[in-house]
Amino acid sequence: MFEFSQRIAQLPPYLFAQIDKKKREKIAQGADVIDLGVGDPDIPTPKPIVEAMKRAVEKPENHRYPSYEGMLSFRQAVADWYKRRFGVDLDPQREVITLIGSKEGIAHFPLAFINPGDVVLCPDPAYPVYKIGTLFAGGEPYILPLKEENNFLPDFRGVPKDVLKRAKIIWVNYPNNPTSAKATKEFYKELIEWAKENNIIVASDLAYSEIYFGEERPPSILEIEGAKDVAIEFHSLSKTYNMTGWRIGMAVGNEKLIAGLGKVKTNVDSGQFQAIQEAGIAALNLPEQEVQNIREIYRERRKVMMEALGRAGLEVYPSDATFYLWVKVPKGYSSAQFVERLLEECAIVCTPGNGFGEHGEGYFRISLTVSTERLLEASERIKELKL
Repeated sequence: MFEFSQRIAQLPPYLFAQIDKKKREKIAQGADVIDLGVGDPDIPTPKPIVEAMKRAVEKPENHRYPSYEGMLSFRQAVADWYKRRFGVDLDPQREVITLIGSKEGIAHFPLAFINPGDVVLCPDPAYPVYKIGTLFAGGEPYILPLKEENNFLPDFRGVPKDVLKRAKIIWVNYPNNPTSAKATKEFYKELIEWAKENNIIVASDLAYSEIYFGEERPPSILEIEGAKDVAIEFHSLSKTYNMTGWRIGMAVGNEKLIAGLGKVKTNVDSGQFQAIQEAGIAALNLPEQEVQNIREIYRERRKVMMEALGRAGLEVYPSDATFYLWVKVPKGYSSAQFVERLLEECAIVCTPGNGFGEHGEGYFRISLTVSTERLLEASERIKELKL
């Protein structure tokens, strides 16, 4: 009797909801399932953040509507963190906005700048929300393939001229989900120059900047001269501080881009609970050693799993960032077929590469969000497949 709108009807089923359904079905069969599918940290939120939240919840002033753009004290903490981490100066009143998790901001951002028929340049494989937010805004996604031979960086200079004329936004995400690839400052410099030439907004998703294991720390696009002329950057406390369920993030950068996103948010939400923002301030001011301790856990897991997958005959893309492994499927399988076999025969949940877009075909993603012991158990089960 009731029909979905066209914008809903054109959406594919959300990838991680599908994976969760299959996992529940396997558990119902009595299987001991190891879930390496969704990037949801298993490590508890650091105690100082939890304690700050407890204190903040007790404050009556936090029980009322928060400000739409976020508490100035939280936005100041974001600006201070960006200065310490990246050497970037931000005006907390005009160049920072609080988000109810970065996913919310990413999904809403195209609504502020995309009209029907406008093009958004979306990487593939990629976090599905770049494309979904474009479709909700009536825009047309144009796919930029991310290929291993290009270190999973997009060839933005190869966009056809007729597409370029209609393009308004380009999405980039480094360290990258799902491939784990990194971008250099040289890449960002070229991207900014190209964006200025073509009057295109650069939307950078920096959610994984603090999950790295080499000496070179992943940069922010805002470190590059001229970035504020064209760029907005989305960041989250979810991955850095194990706060996925708290739903707290931020967008920073070009003043007009922040204002546009703010206009959308004032009309669709009422801001993030102030107690969570106070906990966010505690997170952003944690000693660096706290974050380093989390990194060391992922470093150990990554080392163990890469070695185990190598013994099983599987090839992993050699990156040293994010808590994902991007793994080639064995010959003779599609991404979906191999992930299905892992679930049915090994009770292991992984994410098929093509779930992130057609150019993810041939790969699958492993999330290092279970203990080392469970990862070793998973690797033993995979080895028994005799690939």
